[in-house]
Amino acid sequence: MLKTALIVCFVVINLPIQNEATESPIIGILVQETSPYINGKFPNHNAYLAASYVKYVESSGARVVPIFINQTKSYYRKIIQSINGVLLPGGNTWFSNKDGYADAGDIIYKLIKEENENGNTYPILGICLGFELLIYLDASKTDIRTNCSSVDKALNLHLQENYNDSKIFKSAPKELIRILEKENVTYNSHRYCITEENVKKNKLDKFWRVVAWNMDNSKAVEFVSILESVKYPFLGLQFHPEKNIFEWNKKKNVPHSANAILVGRYFSDWLVKEARRNQNRFITKTLEKSALIYNYQPFHTGLKGIAFDQMYFFKI
Repeated sequence: MLKTALIVCFVVINLPIQNEATESPIIGILVQETSPYINGKFPNHNAYLAASYVKYVESSGARVVPIFINQTKSYYRKIIQSINGVLLPGGNTWFSNKDGYADAGDIIYKLIKEENENGNTYPILGICLGFELLIYLDASKTDIRTNCSSVDKALNLHLQENYNDSKIFKSAPKELIRILEKENVTYNSHRYCITEENVKKNKLDKFWRVVAWNMDNSKAVEFVSILESVKYPFLGLQFHPEKNIFEWNKKKNVPHSANAILVGRYFSDWLVKEARRNQNRFITKTLEKSALIYNYQPFHTGLKGIAFDQMYFFKI
């Protein structure tokens, strides 16, 4: 039986920031509102989390806490101060939805910036819609996306000339770079794009560095594939590395080669490695356990024509 979402109150302890890493990192993943199509297949819920993101984080040695939408700022502050990093997942929702994915993301983003400003390393990984959300928020909630067509497409990356100066690739193995540049191992599924032109036009290049780019299906739009924050441990990916490892819809062109798996793991490993530098924790193991994703049961949703093989549902 599905357990409905239990919103718990977290008590926070502020710890001094130390050099040694935590051995038990916890990553928060933001849930999002269900679409009418999903509601038709799985009614009586209003929020979901694709299980592939949960398994993606777990595969790199971290545990997961779902972060719920439509909550108070106090809730978000307490949970952000109890975990070690955040993943903003892809999906299909609108930034204009009141008290939804974007509104929650806005509060979370500001709180995590505060954590970093206070000397507490705190990473964010934004994937597809999550990547676009980071740019939307830094553009003062102005949607600077461009219409494009890059749906169900596996691509190689075009890396910027100075990619090896980037934080994400400065220590990357040469073989990984070769795979990214030569093989179609990044899976794209988006109808909107962020262009480098729009990043510069909105003066976001002061905050974000373009690391890699690609062309859409029409070959008419050059879009950003990877962005990293100039100042913070924030990374945005327009493609879906989690799908390489955990989504198996045979009608989709998701790459599942050994090299595609290697590439997928690289970015989750980055997130968890950065999270290990964060010293936040729940004040008690009881509160920690009550917040973990283990308290919820995933459904096998791929059988009902939904893009994700497994999903968690919540009533919030």
